[in-house]
Amino acid sequence: MIRRCLRFIMVWVGITLITFFLLRLTGSPARIVLGEFASDAAVLEFNQKYGLDQPLFTQYLSYISNVMRGDLGTSWRFGEPILKIIAARIPATLEMAFSSLAFSALLGIPLGVLAALKRETPLDYLSRGIVLIAQGIPNFFLAILLILLFGVALRWLPTGGRGEIKHLILPTIVLGLYLMPLTLRTTRGAVLDIIEQNYIRTARGKGVPENSVIWRHIFRNAIIPIVTILGLQIASLFNGAIITETIFSWPGIGRLIVAGVTGRDFPVVQGVVLILATVVVVINLAIDILYTVIDPRIRLE
Repeated sequence: MIRRCLRFIMVWVGITLITFFLLRLTGSPARIVLGEFASDAAVLEFNQKYGLDQPLFTQYLSYISNVMRGDLGTSWRFGEPILKIIAARIPATLEMAFSSLAFSALLGIPLGVLAALKRETPLDYLSRGIVLIAQGIPNFFLAILLILLFGVALRWLPTGGRGEIKHLILPTIVLGLYLMPLTLRTTRGAVLDIIEQNYIRTARGKGVPENSVIWRHIFRNAIIPIVTILGLQIASLFNGAIITETIFSWPGIGRLIVAGVTGRDFPVVQGVVLILATVVVVINLAIDILYTVIDPRIRLE
């Protein structure tokens, strides 16, 4: 755990470096933040106020020292502390992210198990077809189709915003189907590997009930790659959330980072990227520790 925490610090520093310097390559944001008709004096005052007239390395050291004190800065457009803005938006993103992850798992894991148990049958071919279709449709295109069908034509569901549970249905389906193919394929492959093991044949030969063989022997030993994939999909969730939240006007982190990029609000982009990267790394560390709970034979080496 100590080694992994040290590795996390290296990743964290690398992320801050890359994000900081890539943003500065886009030039001064003063004209966009203040407006194209802002005077040169106003632009100069803006750059001096936020230290943009300083050398890049000096700006970076100042940024890191503030971050180490828990200060991610203040938004240039909203005029509020970054932590306050993120804290107000992150519940919406987590709500959509975990509902989508649950949708992906509840759909992908059972289908993957059934496809492996019914290998080379119509059910297996159907699951492969679902994977191909889900992988082949971009999530933004699927979102538009669902909006046109359920929001415009049938008027069953709202097409944007956040409030009631029905506002969550379309974003969950879009983001869940974006994640589901990998969950299904991983589950099918893991179960197929376990089925061929000798101890499964022995259990069946001893007359162990089939349900017990499937859930106690096959699925329990196949769970580690499935848990790994679900953990790695956290990063994909946040990537997909950027597009999904924008299309459905969902007031989360995805829309916030889009607004920060288009408005050249450097503190917002830096703060969101840093928070999301920290969440992903911590979740991966938690999954590594969870391995030892699932399978005591595994040790972190």
